[in-house]
Formats: sequence, C-alpha cells, structure tokens
Amino acid sequence: MWIVAPTALAIVGALAYSLYQGADLLLDSQNRTGKTVDVNDTIKTTVTVLTLIGAVLTGIYAYRKQLLAEGDSHRADASQLADRYSTAAEQMGHEQAAVRLAGVHAMARLADDWPEQRQVCIDVLCAYLRMPYETDPSATRFKAGEREVRLTIIRIIRDHLQDSEAPTTWCGRNLDFSGATFDGGDFRHARFTGGDVSFRGAQFTGGTVDFTQARFTGSAVDFAQAQFTGGRVDFGQARFVDGAVHFTETQLDGGKLSFSSAHFSGGTVNFIEAHFNGCKVNFGEAKFADGQVNFSGAQFADGTVWFDNARFTGAFVSLGETGFTGAAVTFYGARFTRGTVLFDRAHFAEGTVRFTAARFSGCTVSFTVAQFAGCAVSFADVQFAVSSTLSFVRAHFTRGRISFDRSQLAEGTLSFDRSRFDGGAVSFDDAKFIGGRISFVRAWFTGGMVSFDSARFTGSTISFDSAQFAYGAVCFDSAQFMGGEVSFRRTQRTGGTVTFDGVWFDRAVVSDWGPLPAIPVNSLPF
Repeated sequence: MWIVAPTALAIVGALAYSLYQGADLLLDSQNRTGKTVDVNDTIKTTVTVLTLIGAVLTGIYAYRKQLLAEGDSHRADASQLADRYSTAAEQMGHEQAAVRLAGVHAMARLADDWPEQRQVCIDVLCAYLRMPYETDPSATRFKAGEREVRLTIIRIIRDHLQDSEAPTTWCGRNLDFSGATFDGGDFRHARFTGGDVSFRGAQFTGGTVDFTQARFTGSAVDFAQAQFTGGRVDFGQARFVDGAVHFTETQLDGGKLSFSSAHFSGGTVNFIEAHFNGCKVNFGEAKFADGQVNFSGAQFADGTVWFDNARFTGAFVSLGETGFTGAAVTFYGARFTRGTVLFDRAHFAEGTVRFTAARFSGCTVSFTVAQFAGCAVSFADVQFAVSSTLSFVRAHFTRGRISFDRSQLAEGTLSFDRSRFDGGAVSFDDAKFIGGRISFVRAWFTGGMVSFDSARFTGSTISFDSAQFAYGAVCFDSAQFMGGEVSFRRTQRTGGTVTFDGVWFDRAVVSDWGPLPAIPVNSLPF
C-alpha cells in the first residue's frame, strides 16, 4: 500500500500536468484559427482519462493486496504442514499399534499434500520398516500388532506406485528398505520407473513378498547381501525393461524365489557370488530378450534352479565359475535363439544339469575348462540348428555322465578339444548329426567312455586327431555314416579300445594305422 500511493500520486501529477498543457494548446489553437473549442469535450476527455487512471490504480492496489494475502496463506500452510509432520511422526513412535497405524496414514496423506517434502515423508515410512523387528511372539521385544503396521506401510507404498502419471504418484522416488526384515508384503502391479529401490542386506524370514506383475523400467532394484531364510519372494509375470535386479552375494537358505513367466527386455538379473543352500529359484517360462542373467561365482548346494520352457532371444546367461554340490539346474524345453549360455570353469560335484528337449538356434553353449566329478548333464532329445556351438574345450571328466542321447545336431560344432577323460561317460546314443563337426582333437583318454552307439551321421566330420588313448573306450557300435569322415590322424595309442561293431560305412575311417574298409569292422585294440 505504501509503495503504491507515491506511484499513484506521481501518475496523477503527470496526467494533471498533461491536461493543463493540453488545455493551453487548445486555447492557443483557438486564438490562431479563430474557432471556438468546446469546453465540454475537454471536460469529458479529462474525466475519461482520470477514470482509466483510477481503474489502473485500483487494480495495482488489489494485486498488491493479493500478493500479501497469498504470502500470509503460504506461511500459514507451511506451518500447518510442519505441524502435521510432527504429529504424524510422533504417532508412528507410539506404543500402541492403533496409534502407529494412524500415524502411518497421516504421513502418507501428508506426502500427497506436500510435494516439496514428499521424498522426506517417503523416507520416514521406509525408515520405519528398517527399524528392528521381532517376528517371534515369545520374544521379549515382540510388539503386538507390529506386523499389521508394517504390512500397511508396504501396501500404501504399493498403492502410490500404480500410476506414474497420477499427481500424487511416488513413481521415480527413492525407496530404501536396506537392512529391513520382511515376513510378507504386497508390491503387486507396482511401477518402478527410475529412482533407486534398495533391499540391500534385508532379511526375508517368512511369508510372501509379492512383486507379481510389477513393472521395472530403467530402475535398479538391489537385493545385494540379502538373506532368505524362509518364505517366498515372487516376481511372477513381472516386466524388466532396461532395468536391473541385483542379488549379488545373497544368502538363500531354504527360501523360494520366483521369476516365473517374467519378461526381461534388455534387463539384468545378477546372482554373482550368491549362495543357494536347499532353496528353490524358478525362471520357468520366463522370456529374455537381449537381457542378461549372471550367476558367476555362485554356489549351489542341494537347491534347485528352473529355467524350464524359458525363452532366450539374444540373451546372455552366465554360470561361469559356479559350484554345484548336489544341486539341480534344469532348462527343460527351453528355447535359445542367438543366445549364449556359459558354464566356463564351473565345478560339478554331484547334482544335475538338464537341457532335456531344449532347442538351440544360432547359439553358443560353453563348458570350457569345467570339471565334472559325479554330475549328470543331459542334452537328451535336444535340437541344435543353424550353426550352434557347444564347447567342452579343456573340460575334465572324472565321474558322472553327459548325455546327448537322441539329440539332433545340424550344421553345428561340438568340441571336446584338449579335454581329459579319467572316468565317467559321454553318450551320443541314437543321436543324429547332419553336417557339422564333432571334435576330440588332442583329447586325453585315461579312463571313461565315449559312446556313439546307433548314432547316425550325414555328411558330418568326427575328429580324434592328435588324441591320446591310454585307457577307456570309444564306441561306434551300430552307427551309420553317410558321407563325412571319422579321423584318427596322429593319434597316440598305448591302450584302450575303439569299437565299430555293426557299423555301416559308405566312406572309410581315416587313421595313421591305415584306412579301414568301407564295411563293418570289429573291435580295434590300440
């Protein structure tokens, strides 16, 4: 008001002076022209201008008054919001569960009403979940009703993650659950779009933490060093788009982790150096498009990991340097297109790895430098097409069995180059090979058996060039060769046997001990 008045006086003074000058000019004009100027017109003009000036001054005064009122209102609102925050925080620390619940709801409403401090309110709710939590009713620190309070917080967070376009959405906000204890929780259909979501070091002791049909778009969800001692974490039908879920160094003891029917598009799931002890991890019917699943350095003991009927398109799956002790990993019926599956330097001591009935097209599966000591690996009924590659280069077999029985290899490469067979068996019984190459170049046979019993070869090449046989056996009994070649060039032979009983050749076996006739031959001792 005190700012507007001097300005208004200055404007009025300037206009009055202008009117005075205007009147003087009119009179001067009358004297020169001899025409009479209507004084009424002059008065009307003056009144109109003054009325306009008054309206402008009134508007300026009203606007200034509004600004002052809004400032007072804003300060009052900020004070009220701060009071609401203090009250809600105090209620959340109350001894009675009902009061704590009221505080939780009050804090959530405050987050909706206070966009500038929304993240602070969310942090308070997450911090409550990170507080020590006793799940045993017989323990001295157990609080009655506490589980309901915690599940309510999780449910409120989930409800605010349903629509990323809503004015009160919490999508894109940071959610810190690190070190929290979970014995249940519902995140179904939540949308994680940006922001950091951390479950690092969290304890999952029971119940179900449900992420069914959740969506992760560009988000990083961190379960690193979390411990699963019971219960279930379910990502069934969840979608991961360019996001990442990290289970690095997690401990899974008896719990269940499910990614059944989940979709990964460019996303990453990391289980690097995780420990699986008697737990179950399910990727059944999941779909991976250019994504990555990494179990490098993980240890499996008596647990089960399923990839049954999963689909891999340009995906990368690594189980390199993993250890298997009585565990089972299954890829039954899985489909691999342009993907890569690595078991390089893995150690198999008992347990099973099954690719039964899987389909490979333009893929690479590698067991390079892997060690097999009592494990069963099955590629039975598998189809390899469009130049797929299977590598067991420098693998070491002491016990166990690898089965390719009834499998079909078309124009692919299967390599056991420089592998060592001290025991165990590799079986290709009833397999069909169309083109392609099977290679045992520089392999060592000091025990064990490689069997091609009743296998059929059409234009395929089998090479044992520079292999060393001391003990063990290679069996081609009842096999059929239509084109192609079986080669034993530069082979060193101090023991063991290669048998061709009942074999039908339309071409000769090539060896340094002279060509064999293209007719059935008997056992050939080295």
